Order: sequence, then C-alpha cells, then structure tokens
Amino acid sequence: MSMITVEHLAVSYGSGDTLSRVVQDVSFEVARGEAFGLVGESGCGKSTVLGALAGRNKQWTGSIVIDGETIGQKRSKSQLAKQQMVFQDPFGSIHPRHTIGRTLLEPLEIHGKDRRQERVEKALSDVGLPQNFRYRFPHQLSGGQRQRVAIARALILEPSILLLDEPTSALDVSIQAEILNLLKDLRERETLTYILVSHDLAVVAHLCDRVAVMQDGGFVEIADKRQLTEDKVTHPYTRTLVDGSRGYVHHNLRADADHALSSLEQPPVRLTS
Repeated sequence: MSMITVEHLAVSYGSGDTLSRVVQDVSFEVARGEAFGLVGESGCGKSTVLGALAGRNKQWTGSIVIDGETIGQKRSKSQLAKQQMVFQDPFGSIHPRHTIGRTLLEPLEIHGKDRRQERVEKALSDVGLPQNFRYRFPHQLSGGQRQRVAIARALILEPSILLLDEPTSALDVSIQAEILNLLKDLRERETLTYILVSHDLAVVAHLCDRVAVMQDGGFVEIADKRQLTEDKVTHPYTRTLVDGSRGYVHHNLRADADHALSSLEQPPVRLTS
C-alpha cells in the first residue's frame, strides 16, 4: 500500500475575479519509506503541493489519501500529527523568544502527549544535539543547529511522513551535507516517508528515489535517480534543468563538497557543545 496517494490535485488562491489556480491536475503516489522529490523553478507550485498535503492550504480539490485514510480539508489532530513539515528558514520557523526545550514541548502539549521530557531528550538525541541545548535560544545556535531543532520538532510527534520544504537551501554546502546525512539516516532508521521540495537537483538526486518535475503548476515528468544521474530524462524542460545544474552536480559535489557528501554514508554528526 502506498503511504501517499494524490489524484487530480488542484490548488487555488483567492476567489471570484482574483481566483488563481496555482496547482492543476497533479497525481502521484509515494511508497512507504520512499523519498519523493518535487523540483522546478520558483512559483511552479512545489510548496503549494506541500501546503495542501500538510493541511495549511484548504482551498484544494481532488483526492488525498494518507496511509490508507482519505483526507479532507478539515483534519483531526491524529491526521495532522502523522505528517510534519520542515521549513526552509530554520530561524524564521522557530520562536525567537522560546528556549529550544520550550519549542520542543509545545507540539507535545498541543497533542496531549505523555512522557514529555523523555520525548524531548530523544528528539534532541535523534538529531545529534546535546541535551543542554534545550536551555539555549535560537540566536545562540548556528543555522545548521537551528535546522536540527526544526527536524527534532517535526519528529517529536513520531510522524510517518516528513514534508521537507527546501530544508538545506539556507545553509552552506558543508552544512547541507550534514543535514542531508541526518535526514537519510533518520529515514532509514525510522522508515520515514519524505516529500522533498528543492530547486537543487544535486540535493534531490542524493536524497530522493524519484523526482517529479513541475512547470506552471503541473507535472511534466517523473524521473528516477538513475534517469537524472545518467541524463536519460525525456521532457525538454527536465533536460533544461539537468543541463543548467550539470556544473553544480558534476563539479561542486565532486570538489567543494566531496568530503562532506561522502559523509552521507557515515553516521550523523553529533554535536558536543
């Protein structure tokens, strides 16, 4: 059984004369434990698809089935907890005046979870952060550390699905590799299902099994990792994206970030102070 099944999804903003359809007739399936990528230029509808899946955008039509359960515009707490989102900007997505411990406790309180301190300890450990980080504030952390906190907050409700909206684009190359390494390790260890939005084909190719290429609100091609790495894509727009990123994929990943991306096969980095 697929973990996620989306059929004929259309998402709009506004109404009447101001109605704008951002996503139209999108269909795809994601298997349990699979990492599925959405890639395309800015404004093509990638993040809007995530918003509909996460329940952030309720102005959609079509069918969404999560783990065998049909999802409507209004969702229960258990449905919302099953899939959690990690945003692009780790500083903007974490309350600046809350300690890390307070940030991690909040979803547990909202969803009425027990063993809260134990869950906070486990979440920090899972993302490689020391336990004393719970007393720190976001401004005391680096960008990579803040993104680890954002991932810990997403994991603390024990979801089956992570919706990842450009989770490494605000980080430098070496830190990107650490976060990708962490996400890969978590996916394998917890059998998580990912949907990753990115404009970076190098990131997508390293983390995702298959990639949907979006243009003007729809899919033009769904390609697997082999098709991307061996340049066997078929649609002209997909080929344009691959050609445009070839310098980065074939040079930067093999030079500037070779030492970092090689850590994708190693245990995640654990911070000690």
